[in-house]
Amino acid sequence: MQLLKTLDIMNYEEDIRIDETALDVEWLRQASLMMKYSKHLAHLLHEKDLVKVDLDLVKARLDKSIRTKPSKYGIDKITETVVTNTIITQEDYLEAQAAYMQAEYEVNIAQAAVNAFNARKTALENLVRLFGQQYFAGPTIPHNLTKEWEERTRQSNANAKVGGMKRKGQ
Repeated sequence: MQLLKTLDIMNYEEDIRIDETALDVEWLRQASLMMKYSKHLAHLLHEKDLVKVDLDLVKARLDKSIRTKPSKYGIDKITETVVTNTIITQEDYLEAQAAYMQAEYEVNIAQAAVNAFNARKTALENLVRLFGQQYFAGPTIPHNLTKEWEERTRQSNANAKVGGMKRKGQ
């Protein structure tokens, strides 16, 4: 649950959005956002490593305790399988294992965020490419030179007829 709070504080939902009307600003933000989420991932990887060390310590302590005092755990004959199976049923081990699984989950979510920012970079590249090709420009009507020429000619002829009529009638 700590991860969800962290992502909320980091404002992931807002950071991942692209304002297509300000591509220059978005490009300026991209590197710092990528660094921010990559650092977050590195921090979580470090936390996961620490939790793994704790898990290994719990396992080692239980292993030693089981081998030293098997009767405390209801064991008559010690074998590797019995020791392993006894370790994984102990409350200390289960708690440490759950903490490790949570840390691994948080790393996976943070990795997904970093991957999303890589996808954001690609999206920005493509949006800039589209912008350069005037994809976002308003619609334009191509000139129909034949039609325009005919219209001007017709207008000129109409003007000439009107001008010629005025002269005759004057």
